[in-house]
Amino acid sequence: MKLIQALKSLGRFTGMILLMLTALGVGYLTRGWLAPTAGSTERISQETKQPAAAKKAQIWTCSMHPQIKLPKPGKCPICGMTLIPLNDTGSEAEGRRELRIGKYAATLMEIETAPVERRFVETEVRMVGKVEYDETRLSYITAWVPGRLDRLFVDYTGVPVKKGDHLVYMYSPEILTAQQELIQALQAVKDLAKSRVNIVRTTAQATVEAAREKLVLWGLTKEQIAEIERRGTPTDHITIYAPIGGIVVHKNAVEGMYVRTGTRIYTIADLSRVWVKMNAYESDLEWLRYGQKVSFSTESYPGETFTGVISFIDPILDEPTRTVKVRVNVANNRFKLKPGMFVRAMVRSRVASGGKVMAPDLAGKWICPMHPEVIKDSPGKCDVCGMPLVQTESLGYVTPDSGTAPLVIPATAALLTGKRAVVYVQLPNRDRPTFEGREVVLGPRAGDYYIVITGLKAGERVVVKGNFKLDAELQIQAKPSMMTPEGGGGMAGMKHGAGKKSAGKKMARSIPKGPFKQLPAAFNQQFTALVEAYLGIQQALSRDRLETAVQAAETFRRRLGEIDMELLTGPAHMAWMKVVGGLRKTGDALAKSGDIQDARLEFSLLSGSLLEAARRFGGKLPAGIVQVHCPMAFNNRGADWLQTGKEIENPYFGSAMLRCGEIVRPVPEVASPATPESR
Repeated sequence: MKLIQALKSLGRFTGMILLMLTALGVGYLTRGWLAPTAGSTERISQETKQPAAAKKAQIWTCSMHPQIKLPKPGKCPICGMTLIPLNDTGSEAEGRRELRIGKYAATLMEIETAPVERRFVETEVRMVGKVEYDETRLSYITAWVPGRLDRLFVDYTGVPVKKGDHLVYMYSPEILTAQQELIQALQAVKDLAKSRVNIVRTTAQATVEAAREKLVLWGLTKEQIAEIERRGTPTDHITIYAPIGGIVVHKNAVEGMYVRTGTRIYTIADLSRVWVKMNAYESDLEWLRYGQKVSFSTESYPGETFTGVISFIDPILDEPTRTVKVRVNVANNRFKLKPGMFVRAMVRSRVASGGKVMAPDLAGKWICPMHPEVIKDSPGKCDVCGMPLVQTESLGYVTPDSGTAPLVIPATAALLTGKRAVVYVQLPNRDRPTFEGREVVLGPRAGDYYIVITGLKAGERVVVKGNFKLDAELQIQAKPSMMTPEGGGGMAGMKHGAGKKSAGKKMARSIPKGPFKQLPAAFNQQFTALVEAYLGIQQALSRDRLETAVQAAETFRRRLGEIDMELLTGPAHMAWMKVVGGLRKTGDALAKSGDIQDARLEFSLLSGSLLEAARRFGGKLPAGIVQVHCPMAFNNRGADWLQTGKEIENPYFGSAMLRCGEIVRPVPEVASPATPESR
């Protein structure tokens, strides 16, 4: 038995030895085939030690305040957010405005680019207005002599008359006396017919001609005068005939009325041509030209388009509405257009360089400076007024052959901060996607494009999607960006470090919750212009005018973009950043509204953001702006708004309940608004 146990122990020992030998053999083979030489081993050791030696100290920063750079993790001393590590994605060769990212990162950021190119772009200018009389085709029927109106043949307004129709049967002693003078002069000519004194006969004939001319000047026709001469006896009544045709738009007298010389009896308007007067915002004047074609529609004839020609652009701007009157001449042969009708108009302008407008149909033409409907192929005079014609090029038009295409970029490529415009340009011939922030000077916006004045060249590629992400990354790296053109972030003059935590927290707690008292005058002016655009939306909605409200919302968006946020520093800047997002979001949504109820909902949300902004930044707003509350708006949830004046103009109900609401308080002493539930 002991022998058997000894043999088993020996077998286990032998197995262990064999297992160890196998492991050693495998290690030897592996080392022989794969292990590096002694020199290689030293190199790996050096490479292993090198990162540790070259490792830089990690810097921690705040995603909201990139000027914060601390040596260890923690909380931002300004806003209290958790710090994040600052990754050095650049290189020594990178410019201060450049940013290099990996291809995979570019894919995740969904960056898209588009070329800077020269092309003719089109823009649409939308306007509203109404039909009015053509002032050059208005006539007044007046009394040329004193008398009594014994009968009015046209006894109500709206009657169409033709030239030569009888209008008034009138008694006049002066006409009776003038007829007697004519009859006596004729009798004297007959009596002196056999006289041998030639001068006497000539004088008698001249007296007849003077008597006839007097009656003509008093309104009698040649036929009436001939009838008096044939009859040989005067009459105490005369009939006044229409000198032109048209529609009687005013009746200023009644039968039996005694009139003096010059008293107005009728007003007649020729409606075969009418004027359409519209309001154009000052930002749209760049695209409007004398002689330009305008298409418009009316509520009375949905689906039907009318056309006219711009005949006058008012040289004076209306300051309360920031608009300019534009007059359009329209042919109205079918008399569908009636004075007072509301119209919605649109002008399509194709833009060339230098702000010129392309008009192929006016190439090489000559036009009258007072009557744009008179266009000729060669110089000459106007058929209406006789003025010399001028070349269309002198009015700001160019042809495709003579015009140069402007340099343009997509509108989404520009980051606007008020007075600055920044675009991100993709740099070519780089191993990784590299982008450069660049300040440019932009001209007006034409549809989906901006015209570039300086800063870019044709062929360069600009970022049209993802540019905000690039800008945020530059801010994190404390490089020059849209909001920090000098780099390093805001709060100029403060040094942030580990020893400043308590000071930063103290500053964050010291941000006032009430209104800011001392703000730059330029910011106050820009904010006042923003509130004026908001009031334009409020007035349009209170009058149930969706199209006007949408146009006013476009003005609001533009003026919001023109506010220079760099004018605000410290707590005021931080407070503005909190409210500007809501203003921008609701302003954009309102400008795209296609239904007036949707527009009113968006306006309530916009009012909520603007009331908060007015509470904090509206200390210099003009007097007379008040906060109004309507408890019945949005199913009795209630809503507030701002308006001018003490007479309620409810934008949520319009004409249905225009006076519903009560004034809460003046601005800037506004309170938190009551608004419907947010989306």
